[in-house]
Amino acid sequence: MQHRNLTQACTRVVAGMFIGVLMAAAPGAFADEVSSFNQNASYSTPSGSNSLSPLNSQSAAPDSDGGAKSFLSGMAGKAGDVVVGALNMIGVRYRWGGNTPDSGLDCSGFVRYVFQDTLGMALPRRAEEMSRVGEKVRVSDLKPGDLVFFNTMRRTFSHVGIYIGDNKFVHSPSTGSTIRVDDLDSGYWEKRFTGARRIETSYQGGEDLRKRVNASIGGNQ
Repeated sequence: MQHRNLTQACTRVVAGMFIGVLMAAAPGAFADEVSSFNQNASYSTPSGSNSLSPLNSQSAAPDSDGGAKSFLSGMAGKAGDVVVGALNMIGVRYRWGGNTPDSGLDCSGFVRYVFQDTLGMALPRRAEEMSRVGEKVRVSDLKPGDLVFFNTMRRTFSHVGIYIGDNKFVHSPSTGSTIRVDDLDSGYWEKRFTGARRIETSYQGGEDLRKRVNASIGGNQ
């Protein structure tokens, strides 16, 4: 039990640090943080908690060139909730047919859980069904919170993840892996990308992401 609690605490700390980078670092620095984060978040024991450790403003790079403001312009309101929810699942193990963080999550189970947990929205269970929800989005118009789809099993919409900005997405890849961040431009995923959907057109409106994150953290302490 003590080992499990320690693992969950570590997962939340790393996720909190990564969200701090998302909010305060310029997009150019974001790619390096994703690589570092994935290397440090491969936990076999998942975290089922929605709470995150308080963000440390000193751990994030200063916004010296306005890049962070530009990057965050599309990460407000409901999109921010979805992104934070997705990042909080990093380290949860993949499990085919899994529906909860404690038991493990497959790709569509992960997406469905995040939307239900953060927005109270019940999406279809399968990736192919999700591909028919909302509106189609061009890759050049992708915004945080959009769903991204891939052909990984000889089916057009056989894999799904959540886009978080800067060409990154969070997903539950396959058996033996854990939920992680990957790059849409990487060879494997770029070749298999089949489209994107926006579940709500109101994603880009609302409060500032920093206020949303701080409020959610405060409510879980």
